[in-house]
Amino acid sequence: MNDLKNQQRRKIYDARNGQIDKDELSRLICSRFIAQPIYRQAKTIMWYNHCRSEVRTRQALSDELATGKRIVIPYCTKDEQGHNKLGLWRLESFVELIQGTWGILEPPKQRWGEPGKEVDPGELDCIMVPGVAFDRNGGRLGNGAGYYDRLLKNVRADAVLVGVCFESQLVEQVVADAHDVAMDYVMTEKTLYASKGRQFSR
Repeated sequence: MNDLKNQQRRKIYDARNGQIDKDELSRLICSRFIAQPIYRQAKTIMWYNHCRSEVRTRQALSDELATGKRIVIPYCTKDEQGHNKLGLWRLESFVELIQGTWGILEPPKQRWGEPGKEVDPGELDCIMVPGVAFDRNGGRLGNGAGYYDRLLKNVRADAVLVGVCFESQLVEQVVADAHDVAMDYVMTEKTLYASKGRQFSR
């Protein structure tokens, strides 16, 4: 299974790296995300800060901070057993952030756990999820470190999961294990794909 996943990752990494017009397509994807009723109705929304060739979020995220929406971003940390874990930070300004793991903007370690800034996964209403590859039925292939799958197993059952990617990252079917968490929607520069039902447990 891991070999098949790695083969699929390598293929889609190449497609994502070669994607042209990333800034413009990212703007379209983020605008579509913001326009959804599920986003408008949500009280607490998780965005991600992009890295490498992912859908670029920084400009749209910066604009959304000015609207007063309660926005959360993840950062990479470890749980008590030493497993990879995403912490959740209520973001109010980019000046709060520094470059962290893989160059991703995150709060500095000395502020992790700060009251009023740390957010429990159960508070998330709508979650923007990056990935390497997606399929049109909500399947997601991540980078393999398990950060998002561990987080998404701890959110509420009614929290809406939206995978975001370029059309070039779509495959007929992602290679998935039983522990992989499926999306409710997959959003690209072209359209919004609604899952036919979660294939995997959350």
